[in-house]
Amino acid sequence: MEAYLGIDVGSVTTKFAVLDSSDELIYHLYLPTQGRPIEMVQYGLGQLRGELPSGVDICGVATTGSARYLAGVIVGADLVKNEITSHALATLHFIPEVQTTIEIGGQDSKIIIIRDSVVIDFGMNTVCAAGTGSFLDHQALRLNMSIEDLSQQALKSKTPVRIAGRCTVFAESDMIHKQQMGHRIEDILYGLCQALVRNYLNNVGLGKDIRPPIVFQGGVAFNQAIVKALEEELKSEVIVPPHHEVMGAIGAALLVHEEMAASQNGSKFKGFGVSEVRYRTSSFECKACPNLCEIAQIALDSQILARWGGRCDIWERSPEGKG
Repeated sequence: MEAYLGIDVGSVTTKFAVLDSSDELIYHLYLPTQGRPIEMVQYGLGQLRGELPSGVDICGVATTGSARYLAGVIVGADLVKNEITSHALATLHFIPEVQTTIEIGGQDSKIIIIRDSVVIDFGMNTVCAAGTGSFLDHQALRLNMSIEDLSQQALKSKTPVRIAGRCTVFAESDMIHKQQMGHRIEDILYGLCQALVRNYLNNVGLGKDIRPPIVFQGGVAFNQAIVKALEEELKSEVIVPPHHEVMGAIGAALLVHEEMAASQNGSKFKGFGVSEVRYRTSSFECKACPNLCEIAQIALDSQILARWGGRCDIWERSPEGKG
């Protein structure tokens, strides 16, 4: 069976999606990154090897996400693509009429504005945690409850309290204050969900022309309280697509299928055996110019496989850093 693999390596989770030749999802995997992207990519490939039906031939691999270059080197990617393109294509695959895509992950969030199946604008938040999943995870941990319990409790709210959510530090102080005042925990939790939505729209969504159909994807879309808060704030239905948590990986697989169909070359995929290879990563400061870029590198034994991270491509072009 001809198949295409998309890998989305984020700071919190690592996602895998395998599509067949008709672009139907035949297998997906959702793993915690745990600060170990190489090990999680290798572990995921090991899982795929054991779960995919015999006879599946991986004809193309693409990587996306914050660690896409690192993952691309490890697996032998045919395509390395940014998250905006990957998420947009996956959304269009499931909901062709989409005009706005909202994606909220563990450490960052995005908005993608689409008109007539073309991305015309986007915004990203990679700095402030108050508009991301970690905002809720931290409070759930403080209250000794799972994120699933937080969502279910928040949905019971009848009179939510307003939480100052422009900053995670202020939000936590405000939550403690509201608890001390005697407000019900479900009202505080739903107020927290509303705060996350307000922060997202006031930062990532600021100045964006948000029109329906609105699609919500990413790991935080599991949280029905956030879906409800988004619908209330936007005064519109919010669609959560199937497999919303692995949309970046699905988009990457769709892109590489298109890429390989237009190419006469075979895939560079190194095979599932790379799950057993021991790689080593390190970094150094480039002193070729006053920018002093931090260059990341990955090695196998004593051989440098790739370097990246500079403002110019001096290290990408030559391992020795020469033009």
